[in-house]
Amino acid sequence: MSLINVEQVSKRYRLGDQWVTALSDVTLSIERGVFLAIAGPSGSGKSTLLNLIGCIDTPDTGRVVIDGDDVTGQTPDQLAGLRARSIGFVFQTFNLLPVLSAEENVEYPLLQFKELDRAERRQRVATFLETVGLSKYARHRPNELSGGQRQRVAIARALVTHPKIVLADEPTANLDGKTGRRIITLMKRINRDSGTTFVFSTHDKKDIAEADRLVRIEDGRIRRLGIRADAKWTLVRNQPSRIRRDA
Repeated sequence: MSLINVEQVSKRYRLGDQWVTALSDVTLSIERGVFLAIAGPSGSGKSTLLNLIGCIDTPDTGRVVIDGDDVTGQTPDQLAGLRARSIGFVFQTFNLLPVLSAEENVEYPLLQFKELDRAERRQRVATFLETVGLSKYARHRPNELSGGQRQRVAIARALVTHPKIVLADEPTANLDGKTGRRIITLMKRINRDSGTTFVFSTHDKKDIAEADRLVRIEDGRIRRLGIRADAKWTLVRNQPSRIRRDA
């Protein structure tokens, strides 16, 4: 069974007096453990697709199924619970709380897990700060860290809940090229080591080159799929759109 299924999904937004179509009849199936790039120009629908997969938004038509659970008709409280335990988020603007240290930012999503005591929370935080190479910066606040370090904190925060999926919206957009490559390399290493599914949006060709699966979206529609093997892309243009790790 696929981890993520997006089935005939469409989404429109009101912009002033007009309606803008962000996604139109999108169908996509993603297997566990892939390192998948959603690529396309600005305004193509990348972020909207991520928001629907991440249960931040809901489709106008169609449905979204996460790990066999149809989330389309769920209440905001149900969606919040699913996001908290199954989905980690990494944003291009980092979204760290400025008054908290790195370790406190990473711990923050665990505070709603009542089954974890403080010692268990702190152990998880230490583990994932070490994973992203920031153990010695645990007490630093965001304004004391570089952009790349802040994004590493955001990755640790996304992983600390042991999610099934990590969604990253343009994770290298606010970083210089060299730092951006390091962030993508880190994400890919974690994907390989843990088997966590990573889905990230980008328009950067160098980021795309690091992915093993590609969804190219234009004008709210999936235009092609790519499967990377032996440093080459095999492009598939037609649906059904099924992305799996071992294809």
